[in-house]
Amino acid sequence: MTAKYSGLGGSMVALVTPMHVDGSVDWDALERLVDWHIESGTDGIVAVGTTGESATLGFNEHDELIGRTVELVDKRVPVIAGTGGNATDEAIRLTRHAKRVGADACLLVTPYYNKPTQEGLYRHFHAIAMAVDIPQVLYNVPSRTGVDMLPETVARLAEIDNIVALKEAKGSIDRIHALIETLGDDVAIFSGDDGTAMETMLVGGKGDISVTANVAPKAMHDMCEAAIAGDRQRAEALEAELSKLHSVLFLEPNPVAVKWALAELGFIEPGIRLPMTPLAEHFHDSVREALVDFGLKPSSA
Repeated sequence: MTAKYSGLGGSMVALVTPMHVDGSVDWDALERLVDWHIESGTDGIVAVGTTGESATLGFNEHDELIGRTVELVDKRVPVIAGTGGNATDEAIRLTRHAKRVGADACLLVTPYYNKPTQEGLYRHFHAIAMAVDIPQVLYNVPSRTGVDMLPETVARLAEIDNIVALKEAKGSIDRIHALIETLGDDVAIFSGDDGTAMETMLVGGKGDISVTANVAPKAMHDMCEAAIAGDRQRAEALEAELSKLHSVLFLEPNPVAVKWALAELGFIEPGIRLPMTPLAEHFHDSVREALVDFGLKPSSA
């Protein structure tokens, strides 16, 4: 059996939401970022995921960001809309809107804070899949949500036709092996952790939903391409250049460091919304040094 939906894979950027210093969305910067990613080889764009500060956006902003991103991409690559929530009805509402405006798929994070049981997770995702006929990518990130969706639960959900992939961000290669052994090709496995993404793809994963791709889109595309093809030597060579970026971009909770880095590179203004705050000054040199070492030139360098 092949994966149920082959239109997603490779290096998919978990795109930041560019903001002005006052916190309002910078639509011009969004257009520039989308074009740059497509020109650089990014294989898919995730709009309004957790890196896109979905938790601080109102419904209207969330809807508009997804619609605008779909328009800007203009079918050049798939758009995956972040439509998860800790309330099932809310996730259904967001997912319906994403389908209505033309998103290619939706990314649905496990409900956060309320810590549902495995049965609760199953019923949550089952309800969304039954309510909205659009390809759906489940998202497991226990470090951020406080709940870990186990491989057995994913296997139950894999029986649903429009659940096509899992973004696994536990950061454990043992978990990736367990998922691939349990699921086979029933759903595609994507990494949600840049530090383990290469190994995930070398053992059978189909792509990476990446934070690092925000600042190094071409290199992330090339690394993912090599790893998916099983070319370990080339993948490792590219990963050696990327590894420092993977590390420094998580010195503070995402997307603090990656937004600061993009601002340093002149792509966006340094806008971020409370309760997230700008990168602490004592981390500036570390991030700036990693950018320079990679061959990027900060505007302040």
